[in-house]
Order: sequence, then structure tokens, then C-alpha cells
Amino acid sequence: MGFRKPIIGSMAAALVVAAFGLVTPAMAQSAPPSQKQLDFAALKANRKALVGQAMALSDQESQGFWPLYEQYESKMDALEMRHADEVRAFAKAFQNLTDADAKAKLDEVMAIAQARLDTQKEFIPKFRGVISQIKTTRFFQIDNKLHAMVQCDIAQMVPLAGDSGKMSANQ
Repeated sequence: MGFRKPIIGSMAAALVVAAFGLVTPAMAQSAPPSQKQLDFAALKANRKALVGQAMALSDQESQGFWPLYEQYESKMDALEMRHADEVRAFAKAFQNLTDADAKAKLDEVMAIAQARLDTQKEFIPKFRGVISQIKTTRFFQIDNKLHAMVQCDIAQMVPLAGDSGKMSANQ
């Protein structure tokens, strides 16, 4: 599985930029929203191809898996966009958070994490109904690895609350 790491790693970094808009003002000017949407769609297609390659589904398994995958990804995309909105809001206010702001931001991040877990719990039995337990476990491992890589990249870019430094990819 080591041969997949560069593909997953570069995709995770690109997802951070596309989904979360954590770009410099100069980059933002060169990428209009329509281009960001196209980039995000391309990254989703790459993610789907990577999942397909890693899952090695039979034709019969594919018939049940892919429609369910699309439903799952639709729900997860909504959560990722909610998270992106929260990260952008934090980026604007991280130096001047009040206690109430900090509480609200932490509560929202925890609510998003819980919603992600709830969505996974909702879909596990559905995936078990169309693919084997081993492949269901494998899918959620792949999904969690991709999510963890994106979260790692985000964590490196976002400063701590109240930090007087500026947001950058080098922190």
C-alpha cells in the first residue's frame, strides 16, 4: 500500500486548498469560484478513482457500492463544506477571539466531528448490505485515512487561537 501514499498525499493537500480555500490572496484572485468548483469536482473524481482502485470490487459489488458511495460522499461533502466555513471564519478572527467566540468555534468543530461519526455509523450497515464485512472495513479505513491526511494539512495551516502569528502553511 506504500505505493499509494504519494497519490493520497498530493490529493489530500489539493483537497485542503480546493475545499477550504486556504490560499493566499494572490492565489484566490487567479482562481475564480467556478475554477475552484471545477478543481473540487476533479479532486472528487480522483478520490473516487483511488477508492475504486483500493477496493477492487467485483462487477456485482460495484452495482451496490457506487450508488451508496455517492450518497455517503454527498453527506460527507456537506460536512466538509460546513467545516470549511468554520475554518474560514476562524482564520478571520483567530487573533481576537472572545471566550464566547472560542467556545462557539470549539462547539461547532466538535459538532461537525460528531456529525461525521454519526454519518459513518449510519452508512456502515448500508455498506455491509452490499459488500462484505472485510470490504466495508477496508472502505472506512480508506475514508478515514484520506480524512486524517486532510485534517493534518489543515492543522499545519491553522494557528492556535489567540496566536499573534499569521495563518500560513508553514506553521
